[in-house]
Amino acid sequence: MDSGFVALVLNAHLPFVRQPDYPRFLEERWLFESLSETYLPLLRVFAKLESDRVPWKISLALSPTLEAMLGDTLLGSRYAAWLLTQVELANREVARTKNDPAFAGLASMYLDLYQKDYDDFTVLYGGNILGALDFYFKKGRIDLLTSGATNAFMPIYRNYPEATTAQIEAAVVSFRATFGRSPSGFWMPQLGWYPGVEETLSAYGLQYSVVSTRGALLGDPTPRFGSYAPVSCPNGFTTFIRDVAATDDVWSETEGYPADPVYRDFYRDIGFDLPLDYIGPYIEQNQIRTFTGFKYWAITGDSDQKVPYSPEVASARVAEHAELFLKDRKAQALAAAPHMAGRPPLMVAPYDAELFGHGWFEGPQWIETLFRKAQGNDELRFITLSEYRRAYPDNFESVPEYASWGDGGYGSVWLEKSNDWIYRHVFKMIERMVELAERFPNESGLRERVLNQAAREVMLAQASDWPFLLRAGKSGSFARKQIEDAATNFNRIYEMLCANTVGTEWLTKLEKRNNIFPDINYRIFRRKR
Repeated sequence: MDSGFVALVLNAHLPFVRQPDYPRFLEERWLFESLSETYLPLLRVFAKLESDRVPWKISLALSPTLEAMLGDTLLGSRYAAWLLTQVELANREVARTKNDPAFAGLASMYLDLYQKDYDDFTVLYGGNILGALDFYFKKGRIDLLTSGATNAFMPIYRNYPEATTAQIEAAVVSFRATFGRSPSGFWMPQLGWYPGVEETLSAYGLQYSVVSTRGALLGDPTPRFGSYAPVSCPNGFTTFIRDVAATDDVWSETEGYPADPVYRDFYRDIGFDLPLDYIGPYIEQNQIRTFTGFKYWAITGDSDQKVPYSPEVASARVAEHAELFLKDRKAQALAAAPHMAGRPPLMVAPYDAELFGHGWFEGPQWIETLFRKAQGNDELRFITLSEYRRAYPDNFESVPEYASWGDGGYGSVWLEKSNDWIYRHVFKMIERMVELAERFPNESGLRERVLNQAAREVMLAQASDWPFLLRAGKSGSFARKQIEDAATNFNRIYEMLCANTVGTEWLTKLEKRNNIFPDINYRIFRRKR
């Protein structure tokens, strides 16, 4: 009999950064880097585990914005071209470092990485990463969840039910169009939960989500089993509870595994170290220095004095950390078991997917090692959220309280002095969108296209990525421009409809640029009756 379960939950999300008006765009690299260092390496891990018949289970929340970009042919072709430039740079690095024993092997490692990425993306998967995920979804290895349509931090919009409903419905429709079935799980962006949202989620056939430990333990009433079992809302909606210890072992910036000195340093990159005339062709056209992905140093410590990165030493540490993770989870399960009334404890470990590979270079290897070391273990078993829910449908009844996984546990990351100006504009857009949906409930043809585009612009402005970037001070000008563009586009549409005129050429251009949610129905912004 299992003495405990672990649910590994990865939240795969990137904001919508498609910019067809520019031949190259810096922020598109967010997608390219995540594909190269996270998604494709993880797919290789999955393939190796399958080939070796190692049992593995992961729950993966796929945001609709990332889903849209992974399925976009323009971005796919740009990514393939970008990979070829990475291969070219890798060949130059192999030549540059050939007489340097510390770095020659690393340059060859990167050449191998980008060549594999190119071959896998263009040949093995034919550019269809979503199809690869669907393959493992159908095999029962991956439990796919959807998420807020544009990653809106939902509690901020709780007084605008039309906006939160739109985020949920557009996500469900997008998922169904991509995978041919409706999702059963929903990832609340930033784990931003508030009481009452479960009613809307259930109305769309969604059955479960994940909440922060704080939100669950402050719920009414307090969960009987703490975070070691999910709770059910009165309407039957299930909320799984984040396990603090399992999460912090990986997620903590100071104490988590990725902070170990032997792992690859994310921030030391040749894009900042090498002469501009050498690195120039591989960064942006305006010669802004940026990450290239070629990193030769280990974290070492807080000092600027770094030691060269050693993949062999890092691999040995990966094995140690995988063993430690399993050991600590077994100890947790053993300590919790006497209080579980005969039910095996569940430890839910949610992380951002991009941590594995992009942020923590050794992350995919750690996941592979984790499953290999857990193979044949009778005490601890990995399980997906949906699988657990089927096995244990009856849960303690409680409604989690408002909370998130952001700093401080609430919403200060997305609402503070650096970004609070956003909301007076977004709230007005929502109010006007509701007004338009009420005034024009039965439109078709060109007017319906205009209204659908208005709905897209409202939802793009809601993305929690923009206030996050403004607060962090990273890509702040880009984030501000996304909000300003969405507001400008929406206001122009609003004025056109009020004047009973439509700029067809402008609308068509806008639809081609912001082509997300092709099946959107503007009527989702109508007031519920």
